[in-house]
Amino acid sequence: MLDLTGLAQVHRLDLEAGVVEVDAGISLDRLLRVVLPLGLTLPVQPGTRQVTVGGAVACDVHGKNHHTAGSFGRYVRSLVLLTGAGDAIRLKPRGPDPELFWGTVGGMGLTGVVLRVELELRRVETSRIVVRAERQPDLHGVMDALREHDRTAEYSVAWFDSLAQGAATGRGVVMTGRDAVRDDLTAAQREDPLHVPASRRVQVPHTPLCAVNGVSGRAFNEAYFRRAPRRPSTRVEHAFGFFQPLDGLQSWNRLYGPRGLVQYQLVIPDAASEVVVEVVREVAASGHVSCLNVLKRFGPGTPGLLSFPAPGWTLALDLPVRAGLDAVLDRLDARVAEAGGRLYLAKDSRLPRRHLPTMYPRLGEFAELRHRADPGGLFVSDLARRLGLHRPTEGNLHDA
Repeated sequence: MLDLTGLAQVHRLDLEAGVVEVDAGISLDRLLRVVLPLGLTLPVQPGTRQVTVGGAVACDVHGKNHHTAGSFGRYVRSLVLLTGAGDAIRLKPRGPDPELFWGTVGGMGLTGVVLRVELELRRVETSRIVVRAERQPDLHGVMDALREHDRTAEYSVAWFDSLAQGAATGRGVVMTGRDAVRDDLTAAQREDPLHVPASRRVQVPHTPLCAVNGVSGRAFNEAYFRRAPRRPSTRVEHAFGFFQPLDGLQSWNRLYGPRGLVQYQLVIPDAASEVVVEVVREVAASGHVSCLNVLKRFGPGTPGLLSFPAPGWTLALDLPVRAGLDAVLDRLDARVAEAGGRLYLAKDSRLPRRHLPTMYPRLGEFAELRHRADPGGLFVSDLARRLGLHRPTEGNLHDA
């Protein structure tokens, strides 16, 4: 493992052009605290600010606006990559060596070490979001609402109840949003329209037992669903709370106890949308509990060879590790692969290697590119070993 968080400087900020060049080790949180008071923000924000810019590039992260804005790599003007040969080379999406650029974007850190990144920023009038929330009685209602918001909403996301069954299967809360302008703010808020809250995080202690179980999960899901208004309503909230609601809890994963959790995120093409319903029903019937359940729409992906986002539906579940979970997820893996979908490698900890070539059809191209960039195989991760990504030949990628 290489920890680059000691390299976290802002090297250049062009306010007029809206471009910043930073060390890859800077966190999204620190970068936003620099640019947001200046009326600039990141065009794409994932579900946590506690990741580095280099990590965001390597995973080609996405946010609640993928259907309108795409993923993180779309806004990378250039990056400096340290290759296995020890060379630091600057790559751009349109040359030189665009193939290596797009192998690095979404490449899970396997083409080399990203040292610097030049990013496009986006102008905002305030640091807040106008959010609209609405309840839906079942998963079909949630999906219909998200489809409708594809055309009108800048940001859209849904939480759904993964434990409800029968007619209420997949009931949820659909949230859409847009950047707030000064006229949306109260008089007090207008005094500091680009306010950035202090960095205060509640530390979750180690717990000997998992706090997420059938009783607590059903109580949480019921409360979350009932908290949403029966009729659509709007409110103004800070962008940090809208994009990264869990960032106020440090080490929130400890709530899952010493055995931890599996983050399972998939994308399914529109033509196979029924698979989303099948997955939700399978999880609900399995007895495995998930409270943090997200459903979103994806637009077109980037040219990244291993980039996760693709047009269609993305569904994410956080499931406590307990007996029988592997068997459930193995069945879901097969169904996702059969439907032309894939799993998010940034969250994966258990995908069987046999599904990877189906889920990522450009895997052979990536293997050849990786071998060219790092012929000695210097950069290897546990994920690469488990999935065979460190091997240069396509034939080996199909090993069991």
